[in-house]
Amino acid sequence: MNPYDRLPDAAAEIFGEEATAERQYDLLTVDVPVGSWIVALEIARDKLGCTYFDWLSAVDEPGTGFRVCAHVVSLEGRKVRRLLVRTTVSHEAPELPSAVGIYAGAGWHERETHEMFGVDFTDHPHLVPLLLPEGFEGYPLRKDFILAARVVKAWPGAKEPGESEHGGPKRRQMLPPGVPDPNEWGPLKGQLPPAPTRPARAARTAGAAGTPGERPARRTRSASEGSASQAQAEVPASAEPSEAPAVQPRRARTASEGPASQQAPG
Repeated sequence: MNPYDRLPDAAAEIFGEEATAERQYDLLTVDVPVGSWIVALEIARDKLGCTYFDWLSAVDEPGTGFRVCAHVVSLEGRKVRRLLVRTTVSHEAPELPSAVGIYAGAGWHERETHEMFGVDFTDHPHLVPLLLPEGFEGYPLRKDFILAARVVKAWPGAKEPGESEHGGPKRRQMLPPGVPDPNEWGPLKGQLPPAPTRPARAARTAGAAGTPGERPARRTRSASEGSASQAQAEVPASAEPSEAPAVQPRRARTASEGPASQQAPG
């Protein structure tokens, strides 16, 4: 029996006492401390048969640190077993041993993670920039990275109702992550007036008919009465209520008599 099938119940037995595991959407995730990162990857390769390295990256969790993830796969037999090994490094000291000695394919991914998040992988053979231009400052995938281009040119989605020439009330402006407030960061810092506040909406109160905020009562009409337009068409406007024209009864005609148009004159 493959030890993989005993997870997540046997996570502490296989990966150590501080390891935790969970299974969601057919993906097994194992969290280990930083000191057990290399050992956990060796166990995944040698004991669980996860010899295929898929990818390695990180996620910036504010208040927690950088969560480094390595996705490896076991292809033994005809059953595919996927495993996600994770660990968390602090924002103050983002450092982690390199996994190139276990999975050679991790070299390119560690270079990208170092370039985008600033995580240092010790003992990496060639930890140099991979995607960004030479001289680029900062780490673009961190949550606190400021997009300087949006300081010069406003974010296209920052337009809100009331900001054009219509003069309507302005809603609270929403800024996406990475777009700073121009009054707090940039060449116009401290020079912009405060955003106008939206006037409070008056509450509706019940009152007499004609009072603002109250709808007049709607007259109900039964199906036998018909609509108001039909009632006006039946009774002329000049006729008095007591002088309404009498409805003449319709003459009944048998089938032998035939219609009036077929009868002989006289």
